[in-house]
Amino acid sequence: MNDAFGSVRSVLVLGGGSDIGLATAQRLVQRGARRVILAARKPDDLADAAASLRASGASSVETTAFDADAFQTHPAFLEQVFSGPGDIDAVVLAFGVLSDQVRAEADAHYTLDILRTNFLGAVSVLLPLADRMAAQGHGCIVVLSSVAGERGRRSNYVYGSSKAGLDVFCQGLGDRLAPLGVQVLVVRPGFVRSKMTKGLKAAPFAVSPEEVAGVIVAGMASGAPVGWAPPRVRWVMSALRHLPRPLFRRLEI
Repeated sequence: MNDAFGSVRSVLVLGGGSDIGLATAQRLVQRGARRVILAARKPDDLADAAASLRASGASSVETTAFDADAFQTHPAFLEQVFSGPGDIDAVVLAFGVLSDQVRAEADAHYTLDILRTNFLGAVSVLLPLADRMAAQGHGCIVVLSSVAGERGRRSNYVYGSSKAGLDVFCQGLGDRLAPLGVQVLVVRPGFVRSKMTKGLKAAPFAVSPEEVAGVIVAGMASGAPVGWAPPRVRWVMSALRHLPRPLFRRLEI
């Protein structure tokens, strides 16, 4: 339950091994969160992350199994998590996969797997999660989208489309839940220097997971529906979104 000052006391991270998810949990613990649940396909791999959160001040850090692609397990998973002590103040959807565009164009099964995880997997867990949070009457759902979803680009339109679908879904979900006391914060990072992008050339305005976490925590505190990481990338994407297509196609992006 949020404390008397409105600070988050408990947080669930879906994609508990994500650099951004862990950085966000760390930031929330530093600001007073005491219960953290890290959910991932391989929870046994999260021992070091759990120890770090405890060292930062969390009094309870749980690790549990969660598979974004196992849709049928999502309702029971949430039943288990929400049956624990107290409410869940914040849920961070930090799972997802970055696609290889060249492979995606040659392999339909691979493309569908990307869409399944990034869009359908997220929607599958968001639907019952929304009901749980609405029943509480408070809380925040943080969803990691991407600037790649702002406009389809030749270099990454498979990944971008998966994030665009999720982004639109969550905008509508946020409008549905706002009158019920639940915030949905959609965060659109640019290039993030993380495990997922290791070996890739950094794009302009690249950020660290910690910088994204800062945007997330600030957005939660302000009640914002959308956050950009870094904030200035919002104006870059606005310009690209309105660029005439003949000109847009000439860009090597």
